[in-house]
Order: sequence, then structure tokens, then C-alpha cells
Amino acid sequence: MSNPSTAVIILNWNGEKLLQEFLPSVIAHTPREKGRVIVADNGSTDNSVAWLRESCPEVELMLFPRNYGFAEGYNRAISAVKDRYEYVVLLNSDVAVKNDWLTPLVDCLADNPDIAACQPKLLSYREPHLFEYAGASGGFIDRHGYPFCRGRIFATCESDNGQYDTPLTVDWASGAALAVKTEVYLKAGGLDSGFFAHMEEIDLCWRIRRMGLKVAVVPQSRVYHLGGGSLPPSDPRKTYLNYRNNLLMLHKNLPAGVRDRVI
Repeated sequence: MSNPSTAVIILNWNGEKLLQEFLPSVIAHTPREKGRVIVADNGSTDNSVAWLRESCPEVELMLFPRNYGFAEGYNRAISAVKDRYEYVVLLNSDVAVKNDWLTPLVDCLADNPDIAACQPKLLSYREPHLFEYAGASGGFIDRHGYPFCRGRIFATCESDNGQYDTPLTVDWASGAALAVKTEVYLKAGGLDSGFFAHMEEIDLCWRIRRMGLKVAVVPQSRVYHLGGGSLPPSDPRKTYLNYRNNLLMLHKNLPAGVRDRVI
């Protein structure tokens, strides 16, 4: 058997319960000839690592000495595997998968030299007939810099009736399940650790598009996201980060002649 082309990287920090609930589906439905499941542990102090070693020996473990956060954790993990894998998937620890979810994503990247990143259709883990807030079926940015998705209007998620089953190039793909060409990820500078949380993947996708490449959604791949695990919607810090990071993203990526007017 040839070596797989793709590293499916799950970042973990004290997430034993999430790993127990979601990781078995990822292991079961990730074809071994295509993808290697890797858990990068951000210095967990719970029983995560011991459970992984005992219950999931087929999973590769990458152990960090401390919690580097979401962006820097992924940057370090992807840098560590850059010479082994042509593609990487950033997969949240609260995502369940079914069937062969990976092949459509890898095929999209392999068959399209101009597409550097893509996402599957994101559905709700608790209500699988609904799209999930964090990326639904592909993201866009309106003329005022507001990110939105096919399948979500503000906080309301649509039912999935096949209305967004056409593959499409989009403005951004969700970081809950983001497949990307490893070389492009590194050339683009990876995720910006200064964001702390929220919109890091939108910023990354924008930088990838500024390189002359494309981002896509591949609805033939479906995953099921629990979501809301970092900060609850009512948390004032979530509101602060969303507004701050949106302005930071616009400042970084808009042309100088447009930036001041939009912001």
C-alpha cells in the first residue's frame, strides 16, 4: 500500500470526552490509503493522551509541551508533517463523519491545480437535517466585509434539501473541516495566531485567493459538526473577537484605496 497523501489533523486540548464521542467515526470512515489521522495535543492535562494511546493505537500522536492555541497549534502541526503529506485537513475535534468523506475533498485538490483549499458540506451534529452555522455549504463576504454562508442567514440555519449540492468556488471555507494543499498553506503564512479565535480561516482563505488561487466547497463530502465549543454565543468576548477580527481581516486584505471606505 502506498503512503497516504493527506494528514487529517485534529487539534486537542483537554478534550477527552469529545475525542471519545467523535474520533471513532473519523477513524472508521477515513480510507487508510488516502489519509492518516493525527491528533496534535496542545499540552492537555486531562486523560486525553492516555485514552488515545490505549483506545486508538492507529492514530498518530503529536505532543506539544503547552497549549499553543488553535492557530499556532495547527501551524506547528502542519509544519511538522509538511515533508510527508501533500494535503492536510484541519478537522475540529467535535466533527463526526460518515462514509468516505475524505476522497471528494482530496480529488478536488488533486484534479484542480487552481483550487488550493476546500470544505465539505457542514451539517448539524444534533439536527442533521440542518446546515451547521460554522460554514454550512461554503462562505462568501459581502461588499461591506460581512461573512455569510450558503445555508445560513445570520443565526438561522436552513434545512438541507439538496439546494446547495453543486460544487462551487467560494470566498472562504470553514476551519471546522478545511482541506488545503500543504505547500500553499505554508506559503500563505498559515493561520494568524493574533486572531486568537474566530475568522482565522476566512483570513487565510482570503490570503490564498490573493495568491491567485481558488477556494471551493465540495458538497459531495458531508460532515457533522457539534459547534459552539469555544465560546457560547452570549459570551461578550465572542462578540468582541468577531468584531475585532473582522476589522483586522479587512485591514490586512483590502487594497489601500478601498480599505478606509469599507472599514
